[in-house]
Amino acid sequence: MRKQYELYCLTDRYFYDAPPVTRDTDYGISHRPLPEGWELAPGDEWTVYVPPADRTPPQGWKVHVTGCAESADEVLRHTWEYCVPRGIQFKHLRGPGTLRMRNAKYAPRGSSGKLVTIYPADEDQLERILADLGPLLSGLPGPYILSDLRIGDGPLHVRYGGFAERRCLDERGELVAAMENGDGELVPDRRGPVFTVPDWVSVPDCLEPHVAARTATTTHDLPYRIEKALHFSNGGGVYEAVDTRTGAKVVLKEARPYAGLAADDADAVTRLRRERDVLAKLAGVEGVPALRGYFTLGEHHFLVQEFIEGRALNTFFAERHPLLEPDPSHDDIVEYTEWALKVHAGVERVVGEMHRRDVVFNDLHMFNVMVRPDDSVALIDFETAAPAGENGRQTLASPAFLAPPDRRGTQVDVYSMACLRLALFLPMTTLFVLHRGKARQLAEVIKEWFPVAPAFLDEAVEEITRGARTATATSTTTASPARGPGSEPPAQAAPEFSPDRPGWIRIRGELSRAVLAAATPERDDRLFPGDVEQFFGSTLGLAHGAAGVLYALDAAGLGRWPEYENWLARHACDPPRGTGLGLYDGLQGAAYVLAGFGHVRSALDVAEICLGESWEKLGNDLYGGLPGYALVLHHLADFTGENELRAAAWKAAEIVADRPGQSPPPRPGLLHGASGAALMFVRLYERTGEPSLLDRAAEALRRDLAGCVEDADGLQVKDGHRVLPYIDHGSVGIGLAVDEYLAHRPDEEFAAARDGIRLAAMSHYYAQAGLFAGRAGMILYLARHDRAEPWVARHISDLAWHALPYGGGLATPGDHLYRLSMDLGTGTAGVLLAVGSALHDRPVGLPFLHRPASPRPTGAAMEPSAAPSAVAPPTTLPERR
Repeated sequence: MRKQYELYCLTDRYFYDAPPVTRDTDYGISHRPLPEGWELAPGDEWTVYVPPADRTPPQGWKVHVTGCAESADEVLRHTWEYCVPRGIQFKHLRGPGTLRMRNAKYAPRGSSGKLVTIYPADEDQLERILADLGPLLSGLPGPYILSDLRIGDGPLHVRYGGFAERRCLDERGELVAAMENGDGELVPDRRGPVFTVPDWVSVPDCLEPHVAARTATTTHDLPYRIEKALHFSNGGGVYEAVDTRTGAKVVLKEARPYAGLAADDADAVTRLRRERDVLAKLAGVEGVPALRGYFTLGEHHFLVQEFIEGRALNTFFAERHPLLEPDPSHDDIVEYTEWALKVHAGVERVVGEMHRRDVVFNDLHMFNVMVRPDDSVALIDFETAAPAGENGRQTLASPAFLAPPDRRGTQVDVYSMACLRLALFLPMTTLFVLHRGKARQLAEVIKEWFPVAPAFLDEAVEEITRGARTATATSTTTASPARGPGSEPPAQAAPEFSPDRPGWIRIRGELSRAVLAAATPERDDRLFPGDVEQFFGSTLGLAHGAAGVLYALDAAGLGRWPEYENWLARHACDPPRGTGLGLYDGLQGAAYVLAGFGHVRSALDVAEICLGESWEKLGNDLYGGLPGYALVLHHLADFTGENELRAAAWKAAEIVADRPGQSPPPRPGLLHGASGAALMFVRLYERTGEPSLLDRAAEALRRDLAGCVEDADGLQVKDGHRVLPYIDHGSVGIGLAVDEYLAHRPDEEFAAARDGIRLAAMSHYYAQAGLFAGRAGMILYLARHDRAEPWVARHISDLAWHALPYGGGLATPGDHLYRLSMDLGTGTAGVLLAVGSALHDRPVGLPFLHRPASPRPTGAAMEPSAAPSAVAPPTTLPERR
């Protein structure tokens, strides 16, 4: 995954948090006294050394030195002793823990292996560094850096790229690291897993021999022809190939030395050798790939094994699972049940035979179960399999099948098989990482839908919950015994979300208690825990930051929280580097919320910060781009009457209008597609009455709709092999903008699309609860049309599938379900807003989206006396000074 969610699960038991890096783990070299004038700058990941006379250019050929646990200290000593006397700027990873995370199996492949970065002043100094430092470091072990050119066979690598921290927008509208091209324009500084040279850069003469050496190693002499890549990780790739001697299909598994570390510090090569030995031991077992060979190419190791015809189990759900349909038939449910039980029996047979040969699989999950065309099964990926007699624990595992610490040896597989029983029918077993007691509730849901023998599920629940600890989740994110590894909330009655007035009062109270219990006003990097995007510059905005949570609490009638508003105002007026500028990703969203709460002076100061940046280069998306800019600036101008803000708002809109549109855009939907621009044009039409603005809105909507497909389940965005109905990247987000357009101008195409989108919002199963990519978004969309729609009530009730106890209330997990989230986009605040859009007595919705009048569900209205007291924003606003 792009954001490496696994790394953000290492710090906290319940929430995504920054990977643990403390001064206690610093390399000792950083405590050496530096000569006068040198500056030492420790950061979250890197310790930077800046010389007194810094001649470092903004970009150029940088030198990377790789290292591993065995070589790091020596690499750092030689680097320090070479660079400091010569006044050369460099940096190194702060400590062994950071190095280990950088080299873990699912760490980013392009940057893995880097221990030190050296910044030559020019190409002459680059040549001297390679000539002088190379012999000192020769022979020290470390992984190959995929993005770089290796110098000889030692740990030195080079790559052309940016030195200074500069950013620009890429083709997806995301802010990324940048460097200047030959024309002086900022372009993305791409750091992929392949060495490339920008087309305006010449390779220095000193690097030419190493470029030639790089191209000398090829697969041409191997008896295998690679057909395609199947999977990549930091440890290596998996490839479909053909044995040219026999014509048979095979799988080549690649392992890079010193890379792809697991929990036991074994690298990819160590695991590949283990897999080779296990496959040899299991030779002849039906459902286990046959071992075909093993070889090395350069430094990389390759295992050759039988190719299993079929598809991974996880790929079947989108096309077979009946709960994805609005109205599944009895026959469909029975047919699916029979298929699922057959698959489980097949997996149980293979695992049982492995146990009889004294082997534990250790990594059972949906991606490692292959289903053949005849529905027989086989297992793949034996890199963590081990002798049962070792009685070991898992070192790599899918969170959805991760056994508790007390399960060892064959009991690891027994636990994973129990999870598979539930996951085949309701693939939400990742929730067990947070609360194993959730298995009881999911089993009861399965019994309601599928004709499964109760004992089949009850046995699974008993195995999953066996030995579960009973510590309660606390209301703080600091370390405590109750939040230590293995702790989880006690068993209790399954949560219920009742779609009526008493239910709304209870839901609102439980969700808000959890959100407020998780607040950390003492921290500067975040106020409420949410998605990992918080640590990529989104700690203040609507989607994942403080602004979105406070907005949802207020919209749901839960009052104002001055301490938290002041936190937002203080941090937004002095934002950390890298903070997003837009409506949902950063500062404009903070300004919008602050203004609504009456903090107008702070809102205007934040807007001024935004206008001081190169905002004209932002993208055309609503999430962090110019449409959000235009909407917020017009909103602030309405408060203050300032012409400067309104002029900038119109300029932002004109830039969007003048740019060519891509049809369909890379990510159709409200937040990242053309529908955000359509919403902007509709709102501007309402200000001016200019019909051409509606024309532009229609053009933008058609670009997004061009990325949709329609079938029996409705109109959804086509994304590779998936179809998506969601708000952020999906058809429901498009539907929100279509509604705004149709309020002003009839259109048969858009009316038909709206009908298809409404159907797409009527699935029984959603993997996530969140507003932007889950069930909550369906509630918000359907409730806009008719709050008495039965599907609205059904969705509200089924949100309980995801609800987990926290802080005396209930919370929902964020994206990927690994951890709880309190933010608007992925977590509990977004669920609160969605349920409020259906049940609250006042209009509730996202900013700049009108809430159409709709019937109120019987008994759903809140009595004024039942709502918590709130501080109303002032009706008049002070002039800006």
